[in-house]
Order: sequence, then C-alpha cells, then structure tokens
Amino acid sequence: MRILVTGATGGVGRYVVDQLLSAGVRVRALTRDPARASLPPGVEVVQGDLSVPDGLAPAFKDVDGLHLFPVEETAREVVGLAREAGVRRVADLSAAAVTIGLYESPTEKAIEESGLEWTHVRPAEFMTNRLHLWGPDIRARRVVRYPFPDETGVPVHEADIAAVSVAALLEDRLLGRALTLTGPAPISAREQVRAIGDALGEDVRLEEVSREEALRLMRAQGGFAAENAEFLLGYQDYTGEDGAGEDGLSDQDYSALTRPWPDVEEATGRPALDFARWARDHADDFR
Repeated sequence: MRILVTGATGGVGRYVVDQLLSAGVRVRALTRDPARASLPPGVEVVQGDLSVPDGLAPAFKDVDGLHLFPVEETAREVVGLAREAGVRRVADLSAAAVTIGLYESPTEKAIEESGLEWTHVRPAEFMTNRLHLWGPDIRARRVVRYPFPDETGVPVHEADIAAVSVAALLEDRLLGRALTLTGPAPISAREQVRAIGDALGEDVRLEEVSREEALRLMRAQGGFAAENAEFLLGYQDYTGEDGAGEDGLSDQDYSALTRPWPDVEEATGRPALDFARWARDHADDFR
C-alpha cells in the first residue's frame, strides 16, 4: 500500500507521515519545496502545489489512499486526478464548523461526488493555534496577553487529528463517516496558560487585555495571528462577515463545539490527548 500525503510538511501532515511509516505503509509526500521538506528517511518526496493541479498527475501514480489537505478552489480537479489515477480512498482534513452547519465544504462535496471511498476528518480548534498566537510573547516575556481568560473550548492535539486520518485510510470501519474531533474535556485559556507554564517549569503570566488591544497586538505580530485576528477575536464570523459577538463567538450557537466529542477515542481506541500533553510535546517551541 502506498499513501499520498498532501500538506505533508504542515502540523498535521508531519504526524500523518510519521504514523503511516510506523504502520509500515509506503509514504509519498507532496510538498512545494522538497529541498526544505526535512521529512524522515524512507519517504518519497515529490514536488507539487495543490493550488496548481496541472502537473500533479504523476504524484497520484500507484497510490492507494490520499490524505488531502483542503484547497477548496482546486479540490474538484485534484480529486478528479486522484480518481483517474486509480486512488481508492481519501481522508480529507475538514473542519468541525461543517458539523454544526456554519459552513459547507466544497472539498467534502467534491469527494462525495467522486465515487471514491471517503472519511471526513473535522477537527475543532487546533491546540497548536496557541503556539502561533502566544508563542512570541511567551518566548520573549513569559506572558500571554488575551481578552478572554475564562473562555473555554475543547481544542484537539494535531497528533490526534493525524491518528484519525491514518485510521480512516488503513481501516474500513470509518468509511463514509464524518468525524468531529475535539480534546477530552473543556479547558479555559487561563488553564491552558497554566499548563504551558507547567510544561516549561516556569511561571507564565496571563494578562487580560481588551479585545481592541488584543486585535492591535495580533495584527502587529504578523503571520498566523495577524491573518486570523478578526475571526479569533470575534470581529468576523466563520464566513468572514462582520457581526460576531463581543465574547469572541458569533451570534450562532457554538455549544456543540464547546463540549467533547467521542470520535477521537472511537477512531483510535484511546482517549483524546489533553492540553497538558500537548504543552509538554511543544515545550521546547515555547522556550
């Protein structure tokens, strides 16, 4: 069996690659820059860009399954190339927002209409978002400046997202299902900061700031924080429209995503990894 992993150098994709290798599966990894991929020995690294489907056909040759990172604009063309090449099964990285009706995924629709075997992997918030948002301040000042210290969520470890995708690609029991992935229990921002401090063995202070100040800080930070500031702070809803509530959530009902779902445990046979484990896994990234 050979699996093609797209988004192979991303936070989830790297775990997918590692877990497939551990399962004894041949892995082909698609990346825009193979020279900088730094993937493990034994991985067949091929060049390609999902946003430019022309030229991708060779990447699908002799591939049995596909871990698909979503690029909505070209999803139908990419899935078509997979089908024409004889790929049998796809597990796509989607979003829990689809589960609760906030969003319709063109990628999911293209896959379902393709005739391929499929499993939709729909994670809630990634735990690793905290590294992108809080990492610079923690590394520089051991502080987190955030407007919603007691806001709770059920973020999911990227290793669990990968584990569900791998199970979907290697086992038949998850076919035709949409799996909503969360962490094992609700956890507040304050508790997350404490867990990061415990992982570092140092005090990390949480400084509550206004939503407006947080927006300014995130825009100044650049990168992921700046690109997602309006959404993460509630100035925009999931579609990018204005009108979200002042508590950082839109006016729509998010209650379904503030409780744990059982799908990680059902797919993997073990409980979802908690935030303390994630913080320990990434302690060096915060130093």
